[in-house]
Amino acid sequence: MALRVFLVTVVVVVAAVSPALAIDYIVGDDAGWNLDFDYTKWTEGKDFRVGDTIAFKYKPGVHNVLKVNGPDFQRCTSTNATSVPLTSGKDVITILSPGTKWYICDIGDHCSMGMKLVISVSPVAEGPTPDPTPGTSAAARKIFPLESCVWSVVAAMATYRMMIMAY
Repeated sequence: MALRVFLVTVVVVVAAVSPALAIDYIVGDDAGWNLDFDYTKWTEGKDFRVGDTIAFKYKPGVHNVLKVNGPDFQRCTSTNATSVPLTSGKDVITILSPGTKWYICDIGDHCSMGMKLVISVSPVAEGPTPDPTPGTSAAARKIFPLESCVWSVVAAMATYRMMIMAY
């Protein structure tokens, strides 16, 4: 019985470690999602992966975030009539698939003034994810997978030991 509980605990811990490999990015770091910022330069050196999140922080009502396709990104418009912009001012998007992703602000001329973001997303990393680009804020955090795994295994072992002592 105790062995069964231990194995279930290990499976749960391993499942919990996978999301810990992701990086949370704040688009534009401390500048956020605003006019007068070079989002192309911001993406340089970043390795976006499936499972990472990108957060758009801005003043609600002043900006928004709209996911578009490549041609719409170039034209700064959306031809998708069912596409609804995000408007909370703290929009978090989890990247669910690899490929190129395009985002614009579709308020006024904001997109044509540079409020547009294109990222290339790679599949889930096999090993530790790379450190965020030097000079970025704490907005992009790094979680060390080995450390997370070690602590998880230690917790599982402690649970197992307590189960054994209880019997």
